[in-house]
Amino acid sequence: MSHARKQNVTVSLSPEIVQKARILAAKRSTSISGLLAEQVEGLVGEDEAYERARASATARMDQGFHLGGTPKLSRDDLHER
Repeated sequence: MSHARKQNVTVSLSPEIVQKARILAAKRSTSISGLLAEQVEGLVGEDEAYERARASATARMDQGFHLGGTPKLSRDDLHER
C-alpha cells in the first residue's frame, strides 16, 4: 500500500474509547491515528485477499473438475428397452 500521499479522515469516538485508545497507542508506541490506520489497512487487505480467492475459486469451478474414471456404458446401453 502506498504511503506517499495520505488523506485525513474524521472519526467520532466516545471520550471513554478515546482515553483507552490513547493508552493502547502509548503501549504500542504509536498514535490513535496510527492504530486506526493499521486496522483499516488490515481490513481492506483482508477484503482484497477474499475477493481474489473468491474470483480464483469461481474460475476453477467454471472450468470444472475431472474426477477420474470413464463412462463404461452409453446412455442408450443403460436404458435399453
